[in-house]
Amino acid sequence: MKKFIIVLVIGLAVAWTTHKYDKDSSIDSATTSAEISRLTEVSMPGNVQSQIKKYSNYTVSFNRDTHTPNWVAWVLTGEHTTGDVKRSNKFWTDESVIGCASTSDYRNTGYDRGHMAPAGDMKWDEQAMEECFSMANIVPQAHTLNSGSWGKLEEKCRQRAVADSIVVIVCGPVPTDAPVAHIGLSSVAVPQRFFKVILSPTARPPKAIGFIMPNGYVDGGMQKCAVSVDSVESLTGYDFFAALPDEIENELESQCNFPQWSHTRR
Repeated sequence: MKKFIIVLVIGLAVAWTTHKYDKDSSIDSATTSAEISRLTEVSMPGNVQSQIKKYSNYTVSFNRDTHTPNWVAWVLTGEHTTGDVKRSNKFWTDESVIGCASTSDYRNTGYDRGHMAPAGDMKWDEQAMEECFSMANIVPQAHTLNSGSWGKLEEKCRQRAVADSIVVIVCGPVPTDAPVAHIGLSSVAVPQRFFKVILSPTARPPKAIGFIMPNGYVDGGMQKCAVSVDSVESLTGYDFFAALPDEIENELESQCNFPQWSHTRR
């Protein structure tokens, strides 16, 4: 994966320096100054409990107090949306992650073991598929969300990756809400809401959007939950995509155009 990112960054630099667009050209050209891999980095308040765990295709900031991730970040390319690796369904406790929950914590609780980095993004590689079933990547989700608007948003992100070649995704439970419950012997925190931010750094022009979803049925669908990345940052206290030049980050993170973002016809 690391070799792939290096090759991609070099390729992007060449592509963007040899071709500029008239519309939003300042945004287009400045986006190339950020390395794609650095766009998955997230800044958090210093008092947030966090252990960083890097898997082959995604990174987790894990909170041993809540027994869930603070956030999970990964790069999804159009090529990674295809593959014949079957869904694993073998959830496992990562003993190297302090406070990592077990599958039994979720049993008979009424909550799904909700992936943050989804299995649908990992079918291109067996190791990536196996690793995404780490319980460090899992948060209690209501089934109505997991199988509803959250799942539909995951599929829309895959469509966006195909249309834009690459997207950077960060998601997790909203940390500023009090948990609605605690489940299992580990007392896993059940969040009230989830966030997701998506950046298309190589689209022309680049685009970004955020989502805040309740941990339950979403009345009106994902479009009712669309917000700017700035709004997600204000709610969570996290800073996303800081590797972008400030001017470009400010421009992209103020956007919230769901019709434009969701339109993926090439």
